[in-house]
Amino acid sequence: MMLSGLLYSGYIAAFILPATWSFYLTSFLIGVAAAMLWTAQGNFLVLNSDASTINKNTGLFWALLQCSMLFGNLYIYFDWNGKITVTDKDRMTVFVVLLVLSLLGTLSFIVLRKNCDPDEAPNEENDSLLPASMIYKQRALSAVREATTEFRTMINMFGTKTIFLLSFCMAYSGLELTFYSGVYGTCIGATAQFGTSAKGLIGLSGILVGIGEIVGGGLFGLLCKNSRFRRTSVVFLGMMVHFISFYLIFLNIPDDAPIVFESVTVLEPYLTPSVPVTLMCSFLLGLGDSCFNTQIYSLLGCLYAEQSSPAFAIFKFIQSVCAAVAFFYSNYLLLSWQLLLMVILGFAGTLCFFLVEKTQGMSADLQEY
Repeated sequence: MMLSGLLYSGYIAAFILPATWSFYLTSFLIGVAAAMLWTAQGNFLVLNSDASTINKNTGLFWALLQCSMLFGNLYIYFDWNGKITVTDKDRMTVFVVLLVLSLLGTLSFIVLRKNCDPDEAPNEENDSLLPASMIYKQRALSAVREATTEFRTMINMFGTKTIFLLSFCMAYSGLELTFYSGVYGTCIGATAQFGTSAKGLIGLSGILVGIGEIVGGGLFGLLCKNSRFRRTSVVFLGMMVHFISFYLIFLNIPDDAPIVFESVTVLEPYLTPSVPVTLMCSFLLGLGDSCFNTQIYSLLGCLYAEQSSPAFAIFKFIQSVCAAVAFFYSNYLLLSWQLLLMVILGFAGTLCFFLVEKTQGMSADLQEY
């Protein structure tokens, strides 16, 4: 987690003195860092949770994570409001502050408690009899063997029925991640009917998405009991919330909004674009996203408590691949087709999530019997 945090800080630092080569290099490195960080955080979350606390811890983790969308967008909205041009000083101020906060967050990993299985704890008595070079070599070989074992476990898990079914839900989380984080803001900014306020609405949209994420993470993490009924209910709620927002976006935003570049839309939407409806859809997108992600984390933590690292690595792999695919087609497909793809995959992912919960519930009942 510390290594990943440092790579994240490097990505932020690239914006202080921008250069094309540094953008491409740090973008690649932050992709590697994201894969490591999310896998490590998921493993750490499971190690510090049990069946009765995994849902609460997941919800708290998700709510705190999404606070960044709220405070960051608020700062930009109030500090840059009314500015026609963002100066070098404005940009450097923002990214220096972000860099300091990122480094402080990375350093906070030092104080996290360590979980160590007594059976796997290093034998200090034997280590004290060996030279330092031999100790480091043994630990390095042990780390390599552990990583190889985890990778083989991940490959084997790919072929299981449970991961196959959950992959539809994971894939949907990748598509809608791209939509609310990149596509929807672009659509708002390109909607000609919003006039000069269109660009300002992008920041407000990000704030409302963040509020939806925080409300969802806090509500479902703290109030929902960790039971099969509650978990499936939250996912079903997330699907319905997203479908309502998709329908309103379909009516409220022009169909060509995602594919116009540095211009405004030409097509007319079915309804006159409304700012309250636009911002309400942003909130619903964040709320629905928290429903899916918190419950996927909770379910993986329960099903793969002993194999959490490979499980979360698979989740991040599938989500990232689908997010990349969605970013690719978002520049070419009309808004209605993008929404249709998410509706189909969202319904399939929810159905598969229900099947996994039902299967695991039957297995638990059989073991108890």
